Amino acid sequence: MQRSLLRRTAPLARQAAAAFDNQPAARSAPLLRRLERPMSSVTIPPPACMLRPLEAPLRYLFGPGPSNVPPRILAAQGRPIIGHLHPEMYSIMNDIQRGIQYIFQTQNNMTIAMSGSGHAAMECAVFNTVEPGESVLVAINGIWGERVAEISERMGANVHRMVKAPGGYFSNKEIEEAVKKHKPVLFFLTHGESSAGLCHPVDGIGDICRKHNCLFLVDTVASLGAAPIFMDKQNIDILYSGSQKALNAPPGTAPISFSERACDKMFNRKTKPVSYLLDMTHLSNYWGCDGQPARLYHHTGPVSGFFALRESLAILAEKGLEESWRKHKEVAAYLYRGLDDLGLKLFIPEVDLRLPSVTTIAIPDGYNWRELLAYIMKHHQMEMTGGLGPSIGMVIRIGLMGYNCEKSNVDMALHALADALKNCKKSKV
Repeated sequence: MQRSLLRRTAPLARQAAAAFDNQPAARSAPLLRRLERPMSSVTIPPPACMLRPLEAPLRYLFGPGPSNVPPRILAAQGRPIIGHLHPEMYSIMNDIQRGIQYIFQTQNNMTIAMSGSGHAAMECAVFNTVEPGESVLVAINGIWGERVAEISERMGANVHRMVKAPGGYFSNKEIEEAVKKHKPVLFFLTHGESSAGLCHPVDGIGDICRKHNCLFLVDTVASLGAAPIFMDKQNIDILYSGSQKALNAPPGTAPISFSERACDKMFNRKTKPVSYLLDMTHLSNYWGCDGQPARLYHHTGPVSGFFALRESLAILAEKGLEESWRKHKEVAAYLYRGLDDLGLKLFIPEVDLRLPSVTTIAIPDGYNWRELLAYIMKHHQMEMTGGLGPSIGMVIRIGLMGYNCEKSNVDMALHALADALKNCKKSKV
């Protein structure tokens, strides 16, 4: 039976082979080309820049941030990656919480670090505590108040602005009158306004907000670790900062803390926050703040960034907050004297209102500030910056914070400024 089947199929096989062999070459050529072609659909070649080693210059970062990172923190960031949901990672996150509570001077349980820059913490604060249609009062004396006002408007809040020129500050009386008038659910103030170099007084404002049932939100991105702030004692309801300034970690993480009053507001909302990523309902569980036995996946946190932040908080804890505040004040005073010797005018006249971490000088008469800064970068590999937002064209900013907060760096900065003033053209107008 099997032999009979083979005899019947053999002619069919020979016919098929002959038919294939007799196909015109024009019909078989495309098939052969397809068979010979590499199995790839890539049509865009690798970019030449990606075939070269990474290059990053060594620079003195004497602007408003980021600042130079000490070797110890760079080494911490370079440690082997672990899983973002591993028990060891949770332990590191717990350490970060304790470190933030120390530098914020708070016992708030709802204390975390955002996966993102200070803007992520800024948006988290607004998105979680404000609902569309609610009133928000924003003190604007530089760029950061402007940012909070825009963020609040984008999510549908009814925004009221108190506005002063860069370097101006608000009295407690002005603040209370505005709070009584607009009845906001949230009042925002920048403690360290880096665009103008102002350190705003905070005492008594939290009491005003509590008196009028308003949450008090404070930005300390540029001031944390350089100027005193006491979250609990000053009745601050929401406090946030950034990793890249006086904390000396690389950019990318942002400490934030919420009081019980703030938690009561944000966890009793009628609507969901506009951002899933920044929703504190989920973030509080990810950070183990909600009392639940298990931490659930929400997003992949920046593991190496958390390593660096943990180390930066450890360094500050070892040094001590009061010593850090004292040193920033001392080095800033040394800088003020040097600037005065160069004939330069400080932008903030009142010493007590100057931000120790970021010093602003009025642009000297007759000079193009961009040319001065470009000269300093080219000849000294040193970053200083101009103004930001409403202070553009008004100031030059020098930041000496954290690891960079040393008198030897002041001397370098003053030498670079003197050299630029000597060699840049001065207008006769």
